[in-house]
Amino acid sequence: MHIGLMEGTIRRDSLGETLDATVKQGIHHLQYHVSPAISVAEVRKEMDERQVQIVALSGTYNMIDPDIQKREAGLRKLRYVAEQCEPLGTSVITLCTGSRDPHSMWRAHPDNNSESAWKDLIYSMKKALEVTEKFNVTLAIEPEVSNVIDSAQKARRLLDEMKSPYLKVVMDGANIFHKGELPKMPDILNEAFGLLGEDIVLAHAKDLDRDGEAGHLAAGTGLLDYDHYIGLLDAVGYDGAVVLHGLSEEQVPFCVNFLQEKIDAL
Repeated sequence: MHIGLMEGTIRRDSLGETLDATVKQGIHHLQYHVSPAISVAEVRKEMDERQVQIVALSGTYNMIDPDIQKREAGLRKLRYVAEQCEPLGTSVITLCTGSRDPHSMWRAHPDNNSESAWKDLIYSMKKALEVTEKFNVTLAIEPEVSNVIDSAQKARRLLDEMKSPYLKVVMDGANIFHKGELPKMPDILNEAFGLLGEDIVLAHAKDLDRDGEAGHLAAGTGLLDYDHYIGLLDAVGYDGAVVLHGLSEEQVPFCVNFLQEKIDAL
């Protein structure tokens, strides 16, 4: 396994300076946010010069937004991101499945559990896969307690319904504990990996201080059992990047050392 970082955690005046500062921390794997405002060719050149690999592009939009026009705009954005995957040397786009909350895709809403929300998700996912399959790109969805896919069980249901080799999973151990579930952490993690382990194409690393919508701390500063989490990633044969996010630049050295110790102990 490799330690990765969410692009934007470290920022400098130029891309080259940002990448230099990132590499100085021992990081050569990034989850990246691409936009029409940047030159993809220049990004690839700067990355290659420093032997930095883009492990995934972020394509997140609210797939069940109550505003259908916003969903359609998100799909258009996804097409643009998919077009940039090959030039940037990656084949994975990360997605959240979204929320019925009209103001934030990261906020839970009672209607997320409705049949209409599930139907909208299936429709949106079919459209998204139609786009990305043309570019031979994998979509990686992340189970999150505030989203319509709020558990490993629902993620498994979605994968089984879609039956697409281009739909996989981002695993983030800090995002799957509903209210009251934290005392059952080993069981929840074991079940999640049992259901989704063979479909994990990217792993995230952050932390939490309580259950529910709480996974906003830097890795190693909260309650997640990282020995167990990293051990489960290893047990299912995951050998890709473990992407740190939800941290400040000042926390990067601590988190890198913390995570490296867990990986080295395998």
